[in-house]
Amino acid sequence: MDPAEFRRRGKEMVDYIADYLENIEGRQVYPDVVPGYLRNLIPDAAPEHPEAYEEIVKDIERVIMPGVTHWQSPYFYAYFPTGSSFPAMLADMLSGAIGCIGFSWAASPACTELETVMLDWLGKMLNLPKEFLAGTEGQGGGVIQSTASEATLVALLAARTKILKRLQAENPGLAEPEIFSKLVAYSSDQAHCSVERAGLIGGVKMKKIPSDTKFSVGGEALSKLIEEDKAAGLIPFYCCATLGTTPSCAFDNIMEIGPICNSENMWMHIDAAYAGSAFICPEFRHLLNGVEFADSFNFNPHKWLLINFDCSAMWVKKRSEIIGAFKMDPLYLQHDNQDSGLVTDYRHWQIPLGRRFRSLKMWFVFRTYGLKGLQEYIRKHVSLAHEFESLVRQDKRFEICGDVVLGLVCFRLKGSNGLNEKLLKTINNGRKIHMVPCYLADSFVLRFAVCGRTTESKHIQLAWENITEIATEILQELQQ
Repeated sequence: MDPAEFRRRGKEMVDYIADYLENIEGRQVYPDVVPGYLRNLIPDAAPEHPEAYEEIVKDIERVIMPGVTHWQSPYFYAYFPTGSSFPAMLADMLSGAIGCIGFSWAASPACTELETVMLDWLGKMLNLPKEFLAGTEGQGGGVIQSTASEATLVALLAARTKILKRLQAENPGLAEPEIFSKLVAYSSDQAHCSVERAGLIGGVKMKKIPSDTKFSVGGEALSKLIEEDKAAGLIPFYCCATLGTTPSCAFDNIMEIGPICNSENMWMHIDAAYAGSAFICPEFRHLLNGVEFADSFNFNPHKWLLINFDCSAMWVKKRSEIIGAFKMDPLYLQHDNQDSGLVTDYRHWQIPLGRRFRSLKMWFVFRTYGLKGLQEYIRKHVSLAHEFESLVRQDKRFEICGDVVLGLVCFRLKGSNGLNEKLLKTINNGRKIHMVPCYLADSFVLRFAVCGRTTESKHIQLAWENITEIATEILQELQQ
């Protein structure tokens, strides 16, 4: 494909994408295929000779689209949003064209420097304490990780290295295996499974802190565990607090947790993967109060800030503590400016060495929408969630489970778990809307997350009609 054909095909693909998103409402939100469907639609080996591009494009609808779950559909209410916007897509195209692997400043100075500035821009939108900003002289700073899962793991590994160095400095006779065997980390029993997974990968004990009736963790519950573990000879070193849990969007009390972590010399990481985007709105910023006690903080602009996956923003107060855990400096990656004090080599801030030019997406989106436009988008989703909550509360057959703070509503039919499992299964089998469940206090609960960029009130109303129609049918069957 030469540049002339690329121009033509590129315009055709932009038209296809625009048509897809413009008409996505007409597509069935969840695919009606069985495992292994795709293997039967394509050859079992790559072609020996080139195929016509037209044939490849034809197969998008024949092979790919039948198996796509349409996350951008206004009838997709599962999990949490995945950001998408035309400016972000255009930036991704440019990133792909530039094709740099930005492991160091020298590998592509613009890739590194724009990321540093964009994380400062976003940090200022959130009104983060200045200690988290790089500026030109700060000790902290931000980095784009691939996911919140990766950010949690990076923070845990940095904390593990920090405690190891401190304890060995205090007692040079201590061996690494002896220290590692005693390390213990903490997270809420409502925390995302990726936090527990970080403990598995990091080779440390991860204990779950019991949450309260609001599904939140406070200081008293954490203190109790810490005291028990210290008495047993363990070494508490890391705590992951969650702002906006996956099951119910609950918020841990970081105003209580933070001072405890600081007094115990424990690393506190804050995972706000979904909820963090809302903190750009002044009316939701109080939910982040206490971040000043944290060592690291993360959320996913690729969830709710109109930036396409992947783009997970992470900040640290002391970048030296991240770099100290991951720094490898072979000759072939060194460059003349690395010790100037003016540049960042992001390979030292993450697990992989290579990285794409992801900050372009932030730059395009922030400039296209502006802070006001992004705030309006968040507020619209929150308003739609409260509209759905109101509909649920008006129907006495249903109950709300957990506070509706942002764009997630947890609800269920009053009755058994089996009844609600049947309700959700029937809804999803109908494929008009798509949701996923969770357990809250041993109850099977349906999660309704406002996700789509184009979701409007009419979609919320239609979704509720679908839910209530199916609920009525199920309840009538039970009565009979």
